[in-house]
Amino acid sequence: MTAREMIDSLSGTLLCDERILSVPERELLANLLQRTRSQSSASESVVAQTISRTVGELIAERALGVLGESMTRQLLRQLSASSILPSKSSSVIRAGSPPTTPPPSPVPGTPRPPGTSPPPISAGTPGTPPPSPVPGTPRPPGTSPPPISFLTPGTQPQTRGIAVLEASEYVSAECVVFDEFLTLSELNTLRQYILDQEKRFEISEVLSPGVTGGAVDYDQRRSRVLMDLGGHERMIVDRLLMTCLPRVLQKWGRDPFPITRIESQTTASNHGDFFCCHSDNGAEVVATREITFVYFFHREPKQFSGGDLRIYDSRRENNNYVPTANYRTLVPEQNQLVLFASGLSHEITPVDCPSGQFADSRFTVNGWIHK
Repeated sequence: MTAREMIDSLSGTLLCDERILSVPERELLANLLQRTRSQSSASESVVAQTISRTVGELIAERALGVLGESMTRQLLRQLSASSILPSKSSSVIRAGSPPTTPPPSPVPGTPRPPGTSPPPISAGTPGTPPPSPVPGTPRPPGTSPPPISFLTPGTQPQTRGIAVLEASEYVSAECVVFDEFLTLSELNTLRQYILDQEKRFEISEVLSPGVTGGAVDYDQRRSRVLMDLGGHERMIVDRLLMTCLPRVLQKWGRDPFPITRIESQTTASNHGDFFCCHSDNGAEVVATREITFVYFFHREPKQFSGGDLRIYDSRRENNNYVPTANYRTLVPEQNQLVLFASGLSHEITPVDCPSGQFADSRFTVNGWIHK
């Protein structure tokens, strides 16, 4: 690619970013330039050149501002993840202050994997039902991506069927965050697809160690899930494996291992929805989950609060890892991807969505990379 082609490609990308040039601004400038360039007089030509130069300076200034802000956020997160910054230095990744009471014990249940069939039982219903229950039983998704050889995460909490590579007495709530995971066009297409599938979302289930299949348990988890991502799964998984995972595993210092499969699903969390403290590989059927990923997206402007992802530091106890009072809190941010070891205890705090509308929900594409 020549230098001119590279510049033209970069220019096209910048013009598509509404943080740099809004749609009304683009339309106004296009009309103005078209009118001035269609004139043959020298004075009109000078006007066109002046407009082009001014627009170029404006776009360059805004682009530098956006780039600087993005780099600053990533730098702060990297420092925070390395425990270099104090807990209050980052609003996106921060170590939570120890609560006044000990953290909840991990719930003996994990998210039901897309490929398992739930039994016709329910674990009980609390006094308040979920805001928008969808009758029916979740169906398994389509074919999972083929096995892929890649790198392995290293030390992680021990769970059923998974041996700790290097057992230690304490494991920190280590995670890696990627901003702007999808392009603006990809994000908008995914979001519209999800909104169009509202009627296909079904009640979330959990798995319990020693229990076959999943069950609805409103005391432990309230949300709705969609197993079929309609082709978006391949796009997300490819980018995750090819772009993000190598950098994550290099940071964690992990060794290679073959990936057997990848699960993914979309979760919609509305007013009052939550997920109590749990680990993602605590049941035998999901014991091979190594890495959990969560991709946040939502409607603009954001219509909910809460729904934070809280990941706990863990300590070794009776050959298993249990949560401590220390944790990291990740506030859902638009177009952001988070990865962490599946054995770490974590929870989703209650969502506050006053409108109760499905379109205003906290959305995630969440999934698991299997060893």
